[in-house]
Amino acid sequence: MTRVVVNMLWCVPGRVGGSEQYLVRQLLGLCEAAPSEFEIEIVAPRGFVAAHPELTRPELTDIAHPSIATNLRVIESSSSASSRPLRILREATWLAKHTRGAALTHHGGGTVPPRATQPTLLTLHDLQYREFPQYFSRTKLRYLAARVPSSAQRASHIAVPSSFVKQTVIDHLGVAAHRISVVRHGVEPSLGGRATSADELRRRFGITAARVLAYPAITHPHKNHQFLLDLARHGRLGDTQIVFAGGEGRAHRDVLSAIATYGLARQVIVAGRLGDADRDGLLALADALVFPSTYEGFGAPVIEAMALGTPVITSDHGALPEVVGDAGQVVSLDLDAWSHAIDRAISQRADWQSRGRRRAGEFRSVDSGRDLAAVYRAMTTGATRG
Repeated sequence: MTRVVVNMLWCVPGRVGGSEQYLVRQLLGLCEAAPSEFEIEIVAPRGFVAAHPELTRPELTDIAHPSIATNLRVIESSSSASSRPLRILREATWLAKHTRGAALTHHGGGTVPPRATQPTLLTLHDLQYREFPQYFSRTKLRYLAARVPSSAQRASHIAVPSSFVKQTVIDHLGVAAHRISVVRHGVEPSLGGRATSADELRRRFGITAARVLAYPAITHPHKNHQFLLDLARHGRLGDTQIVFAGGEGRAHRDVLSAIATYGLARQVIVAGRLGDADRDGLLALADALVFPSTYEGFGAPVIEAMALGTPVITSDHGALPEVVGDAGQVVSLDLDAWSHAIDRAISQRADWQSRGRRRAGEFRSVDSGRDLAAVYRAMTTGATRG
C-alpha cells in the first residue's frame, strides 16, 4: 500500500467547522473507494479521536470494509492546536519526523509548513481572506497573506472543493490550472439515520410556529445572519421561526444585539452549535434551509439539507450557484425575492425534495473519496492533472 500522511495539526477538534468535516468525510470515503490502495496516517492534535470516533471505529460508519480499521490510523500530538505558534512549531519538528518515508504528505489546512516533505498536496478551502479582509483580525490576515500564496507555490498539487475556488486560486495566486484538482464534498449515506425527532427539537428549543427555517452556520460576518433578521423584522415571514444553529463567530454579539433591538426573541431561536443528531433532525424538520451567505467555497449544509429532503434557498454568491445547480433556489439578496422563494419552497416542497435528493446523490462521501484517491494516485505515479 502507498503510505500517505495527512496533516490535521491545524485543526481545533470539533470547533473548526466545515473544513474539518470536509477532510474527515473525504478520508472515510477514501477507505471505501480505495480500500486496499492507501495506508493513511492522520497526524492530529490532542482530542481529535474523541471528536471523530468514526475514524477508528468502523461500526460508526457505513463502510463495511475492514480497511477503515487496518489502513487508517490517527497519531495524536501531546498538545492541542489552540496556539498557532505551538502548532507551527509542531509541524516543523514533530510532523516532519512522521512524514519521513511517506509517499505523499497531504496538508489539509490551507498552508504548507516551512519544512515540508515532498511531494505535498495542499487543500485550499477558499480564499475568503482576499475577498473580505475586514472579517479577519490583523494578526490572522498578515499570517494568511504571507503563508497562503507561498504555500500554493510550494505545494506539488492543490485540492479545492469547487470550480469556483479553483478559478480564484488561478486568478489570485497565479497557479496553473493543471496543478489544481476539484475534490468535491461528500455526505455519508447514514446522514439523518440518528436524527433527533421533530417533537423533541420543538420541545427543547421552544419551536411553536407553523413554519420553520433552518440556518446551520457559525455566526461569522460573511454568513450574513443579519439578512434573515431583516426578513423577520420587516414582517416578511408570517407565522415562522428561524433557527440559527452554529458556533459563536466574530459577529455573534452583533446577531444577539440585533435580535434584542428588533424584538425578535420569539421569532429567531439561537440554538448554538448542535451535535450531528440534532443538526440532522433540525434540517429534516425545517420547511426550508435558508443560506444567505456572501461567500462560500462550497457550502456543505446545502447538500446535507438536500440529502435529508429539505428544500434549499441560497444566495447567488461564491460557489453556491455551482453547488445548488437547479436543485434549489438561488436568489439575489433581496427581501422580496426571498419572501417569495420561501413561499415557493413550501408550496412546491415535493418538487424541490425530488430535485435535491437527485443532486445530493452526486455528492456522496465515496464520491469525495474517489476524487481524493485519483489525486493521490496521480501524484504518487507522477501523472497529476487538474
